Amino acid sequence: MTTWAEVVEAVSDLPEVTESTWYRTPALTVRGRGFARLCSESEGALMVLCETAKKKALLASGNPAYFTTESYDGYGAVLVDLDRVDSQELRDLLFGAWHLAAPDALRASAPAARQEDRTRLD
Repeated sequence: MTTWAEVVEAVSDLPEVTESTWYRTPALTVRGRGFARLCSESEGALMVLCETAKKKALLASGNPAYFTTESYDGYGAVLVDLDRVDSQELRDLLFGAWHLAAPDALRASAPAARQEDRTRLD
């Protein structure tokens, strides 16, 4: 199982990531904008922001690590089962979430390797 500490470590190289709380659960923010949080309503799940097209693709993939609930229908976020997710997939998904939440000027300061990953993932 991926732990919260491992989730935090997966984004430790990204600029201005802060551990915080969101809906009274541990969360990750960039300049005050949340992009991932543990879900108390779905034990063992991490809510991660993503574009709706990405969410649809993840859900359609059949990978049991990705799911949603009625609360997130129509919302650009996917739920990730931390017991099942591949660590590299989670790292990539978290970078995408950070990229969505970060201001334009800050995105350019992401590590070069992550920028290359973003290009590859789009």
